[in-house]
Amino acid sequence: MNKYHPVLISLLLFSSMPVADESTSSKTDVATELVPVSLSDLAMRSDLVAVAQVKDTDYAYARSFPNEGDAFLKILIEYKLNNPAEEIIEVYEKGLHPGECYFENPTVMEEGRRYLVFFRLDPQDPDTYRGLSEGCALELFVTEDNRYALKYPVEGIELTDDLDALVSKFDFHDNYAVVEEASLSPAERDELLARGLIIPHEGGFKYTHGIDLTAARNLISAEALKPRRSWERKD
Repeated sequence: MNKYHPVLISLLLFSSMPVADESTSSKTDVATELVPVSLSDLAMRSDLVAVAQVKDTDYAYARSFPNEGDAFLKILIEYKLNNPAEEIIEVYEKGLHPGECYFENPTVMEEGRRYLVFFRLDPQDPDTYRGLSEGCALELFVTEDNRYALKYPVEGIELTDDLDALVSKFDFHDNYAVVEEASLSPAERDELLARGLIIPHEGGFKYTHGIDLTAARNLISAEALKPRRSWERKD
């Protein structure tokens, strides 16, 4: 199962690809490293905070990795909104950098992955969203009782929140909670097995722990979820 993890893509590609010129990065938050941030800080800087599901992508690729284009996501739950509600939103990304905001395209037979997302309006195109420099999405799995839980360990954004205290064991009823062995490095696999965070399942492995979405949402302050005024959009 192919997965696009912002940090992994960047680490793999920075050593082999030339540095982007100004035209490549003009619509991208280029950063040399991910800066740890809280969920409240992410929400404060965002125009849209929501649970969303990937419906389709339209990317240009270089060496099998996306490097420019749009993703189309369906909004499932809104927490913060600056624009009138839309069922499907467009998210643009360009370039390769830490915190990049690319999504895996589901096949015809699959549902798209679900995420807790943090987007801001593109200052060059108010009908399009972009990710933040720290990252844009935390993956969610569906639990046996049809709730959402953040995948654990959390990937894609370096958080300062003490999420470890909120971790619970779940029986996920979500195909994306099952991963092929090849998708994990030997060191990562061994560590997750030793911590009981994955178990052998159908020739691969299945994640066993997560963070209830309501518990994660409670870490975001009410102030951070107030709509941003247009003159506050400086990032």
